[in-house]
Amino acid sequence: IQGRKLVGYAAESAHGCVARAFDMAGLGMQALRRVPVDAAFKLDMAALQRMVAQDRTAGFEPFLVVGTAGTVDTGAIDPLADLAAFAREQGLWFHVDGAFGALACLSPAHAPALAGIEQANSIALDFHKWAQTPYDAGCVLVREEGRQAAAFAQSLAYLSREERGVAAGAPWFCDLGPDLSRGFRALKVWFTLAGFGTEGLGNVVAQCCDVARYLAERVKATPSLELLAPVTLNVVCFRVKEGAADLDTLNAELVKDLQESGIAVPSTTIVQGKLAIRAAIVNHRTTQQDIDIMLHAVLELAQKRTGAKVPYAQGQPLPV
Repeated sequence: IQGRKLVGYAAESAHGCVARAFDMAGLGMQALRRVPVDAAFKLDMAALQRMVAQDRTAGFEPFLVVGTAGTVDTGAIDPLADLAAFAREQGLWFHVDGAFGALACLSPAHAPALAGIEQANSIALDFHKWAQTPYDAGCVLVREEGRQAAAFAQSLAYLSREERGVAAGAPWFCDLGPDLSRGFRALKVWFTLAGFGTEGLGNVVAQCCDVARYLAERVKATPSLELLAPVTLNVVCFRVKEGAADLDTLNAELVKDLQESGIAVPSTTIVQGKLAIRAAIVNHRTTQQDIDIMLHAVLELAQKRTGAKVPYAQGQPLPV
């Protein structure tokens, strides 16, 4: 809006789509303030409060704060309840990026970790992650009816609405986003919900988190491995911590070796300046045995690359 210097806030760990949305909206990425995170990789509330106060003093107009329910790097959950209260106090729109983490609400064991998400003005999530739906199937929920159409609907002659016929049935899907035409994503989401049910998907969440905790414990029990971040949900970041002077390069090569072996397909990320092997457990077929096989492969590949004996966990033989 002409003359208004709008700014929004998200943690440094927020997904890149948030900055891209600022650019697409015409505000520019510089209008997104990146808030520092704490030792658990969650948005630092004290830093957010300072930044908002400083921006108001400088003549900027804060309008949005984004909380993440399951960051892409480590799976951390921002303090959603605190963010909701702060947003109400400051008159800000509270959006939650719950790409995969929002679905933890379906698991009684893990839903409490997302307390506050129900207070959001809008929530984004992906069914093609934890909901076991083929790529791509994204979803956005907006609390107040009409807000989404107010942002995206167009009143053009060739898009005129009628009370009946093929031009009836407003709002249309094109009123709810930037796409005029789109595929029938809802059908595969319906099949998934019909097949699993919400209770079944909740069980998938719980199982994946159990497997992730198992992986974290195996990493901590293995002398040559290092856990790089707390395991909040289903993302485990670790690395081989010995055998080479340049551990970042070693672990990056190990991930590519592992991917090309066909055994497992982890990714990489950077955690506190260290390159991490990132395992995101989202498939309902993944078991503890799969984790054992992956770790065995990581250690054997490390031994081949370094030529040094890589110690396994004491008292916990890995499968041969």
